[in-house]
Amino acid sequence: MVKRLAGLLQGVIVEDILGQEDISITGIAADSRKVTPGCMFVAVPGTAVDGHEYIGKAIAAGAAAVVCERLPEDTKRGNATYIKVSSSAVALGYIASQWYGNPSRKLQLLGVTGTNGKTTVATLLYHMARFMGEKAGLISTVANYIGDVRIEADHTTPDAITVNRLLSEMVEAGCTFAAMEVSSHACAQHRIAGLHFSGGIFTNLTRDHLDYHKTVDEYLKAKKSFFDILPSSAWALTNVDDKTGLVMLQNSRAARRTYSLRGIADFKGRIVESRIDGTLLDLNGHEIETLFTGRFNAYNLTAVYGASILVGWDREEVEVSLSRLTPVAGRFQPFRSNSGVTAIVDYAHTPDAIINVLDTIRALIGDSHSIIAVTGAGGDRDKGKRPIMAREAALRADRLILTSDNPRSERPEDIIADMDAGLDETLRMRTLAIVDRRQAIRTAVMLAKPGDVVVVLGKGHETYELIQGQKLHFDDCEEVQAALATIG
Repeated sequence: MVKRLAGLLQGVIVEDILGQEDISITGIAADSRKVTPGCMFVAVPGTAVDGHEYIGKAIAAGAAAVVCERLPEDTKRGNATYIKVSSSAVALGYIASQWYGNPSRKLQLLGVTGTNGKTTVATLLYHMARFMGEKAGLISTVANYIGDVRIEADHTTPDAITVNRLLSEMVEAGCTFAAMEVSSHACAQHRIAGLHFSGGIFTNLTRDHLDYHKTVDEYLKAKKSFFDILPSSAWALTNVDDKTGLVMLQNSRAARRTYSLRGIADFKGRIVESRIDGTLLDLNGHEIETLFTGRFNAYNLTAVYGASILVGWDREEVEVSLSRLTPVAGRFQPFRSNSGVTAIVDYAHTPDAIINVLDTIRALIGDSHSIIAVTGAGGDRDKGKRPIMAREAALRADRLILTSDNPRSERPEDIIADMDAGLDETLRMRTLAIVDRRQAIRTAVMLAKPGDVVVVLGKGHETYELIQGQKLHFDDCEEVQAALATIG
């Protein structure tokens, strides 16, 4: 593929151009190691690495053009054309969109953002589209899909080049619809710049990723920036039961729509009956039997319902399809032993998510049976939430086991100590610390009696454990099933 420089710069706010403007470009890259002769290199400042430091390497590899925020001292080297911009990250988004033929404009693309529920809502919308007869794509934490072809995911929201390549492949495969998780990192780093969204959905906002955003306010602003870029032709659907729900839509040009379980909204959900294996849900006056459990899932399904109607799908078909949807892998995923012990694997890794899961289970089983919770906290991430997570889990579970969960470069013992600091002496009396996650899960299952629920939190769909630079196979679902098999 070859494109003219002028065409690639459409939508980019250019401050200055040094060199020839009428040139052809043979590729785009934000990694100097991927530059080939004739390529355009976009120097993006990152949290760990600044692309400007690698302009020389890009030129040596044959870059024909360099997009940058700061011009290098030697702009004559390699006869490359230099394009100065105020934000290389934003420019990269528009350039990537142009390179791949603006694929987001050829799809009905929906973005989902919020702390909890992004994966579930995006994934269910992907399945809804398929139920409606559309060929669909998905970009999510668990996996990316082009039609029914699964592609492993490395990030919740990939870089701008990867996103546009995936969207382009969806268009080429005949997709007409795509759902996409939009993370706060992606917003802050402008990975979604240049994309055209038909709609946006906000789930909720609670404490998370403060290792990156530093404050809850900055985290909120990152999420809000997604709705700020929506065009007037789009719609924005927000959870008005969340205290920041309407804040997200301030200054948004998109048509504003709301959903709620508690008050007046465009799309109103109400739990009629809740069980461990499903929920009877009333949506705008129509009762629907679903395979999902918990109030948090009632919110997710109400959001999916609202978005489906806003997309333009037939209401009756939407209601039938909602009853056919199944839980996303690692999201309140149940397993049961022959002896009557239930285990649930869930991705909950924030205080609010832990509260939601454990409160849901308690409401279902009452006080006649016990909850045995297994949880940890990720290393090299927000340390402030660790004691809060442990305390909320200990307050709601009858027994708590603190264990390892992707310790990365930290010692799991130190992470567990940070979590333990959130417990008082009474809570510590019913808390164990077992560093080995496999042993922690097996211990929890051995402690359970018929009717009890073991809940394993934190990793959900993940099939690995990150320890000191190594990515080792570990699957909570596999471990839970193996442990349950030992008790019959």
